[in-house]
Amino acid sequence: MSVESEEDIIALKRVGSVVYEAIHTMFAAMEAGMTTMDLEMIGAEVLQRYGARSAPKVCYGYPYASMISVNEEVAHGEPSRRILCEGDLVNIDVSAELDGYFADSGYSMSVGQGNAQANQLCRAGKKALQAAIGMARDGKRIRDVELAVRKVAQQYGYSIIENLVGHGTGRHLHEEPSNVPSWGNRKDKRRFVEGSVLTLEPFLSTGPRFAHETSNGWTMATLPGNYTVQFEHTVIITRETPIVLTAA
Repeated sequence: MSVESEEDIIALKRVGSVVYEAIHTMFAAMEAGMTTMDLEMIGAEVLQRYGARSAPKVCYGYPYASMISVNEEVAHGEPSRRILCEGDLVNIDVSAELDGYFADSGYSMSVGQGNAQANQLCRAGKKALQAAIGMARDGKRIRDVELAVRKVAQQYGYSIIENLVGHGTGRHLHEEPSNVPSWGNRKDKRRFVEGSVLTLEPFLSTGPRFAHETSNGWTMATLPGNYTVQFEHTVIITRETPIVLTAA
């Protein structure tokens, strides 16, 4: 969507704050011995408390309030009876709708103290998202986000999952522009437009460049033994630094 009024911004910030609270309440409660369904129930309660609805459920019939991916799972993991262990790398992705507005965010963190490899990957993923945000402003090439994220990935020696990208949002979970950015497409001449609402969500990994769909029809994964992180915010494009809707 394109923001047309201050009321739009207020409503987008409202749903963005609910998404932020759901994710960080889940991570605050996360500990070894829990199941991913235990975490799901915590996130679902936050959405329910504010009258928000799971955006994937509204738009695509997804059965849960959150997507929880562990270790080699990259994205869209379904909550289950899977027990979390010390050191597991967990990604939580929450997208919500409230009063007709949508916001989408994701965050990755290790269980307990984690391990050196996963913790380093998380640090790099956070830097990649900040680099992406720094490039996203009116008139800049969408492809410049790719270049900024790739620079961070190369600095740390990580790969980028290229078939998972950001997207427009705001009045539906997925809108134009799609493929933000379109990885490796040097002919991509699209530019950011002031007022656009979209997600920035780089996926950094320990080697793989592509994730594959698993048998449940939702979860995207790489081979066991790999780690991937995703850090995602929904933003409004301005002439300066974007307005981040899914941050504290």
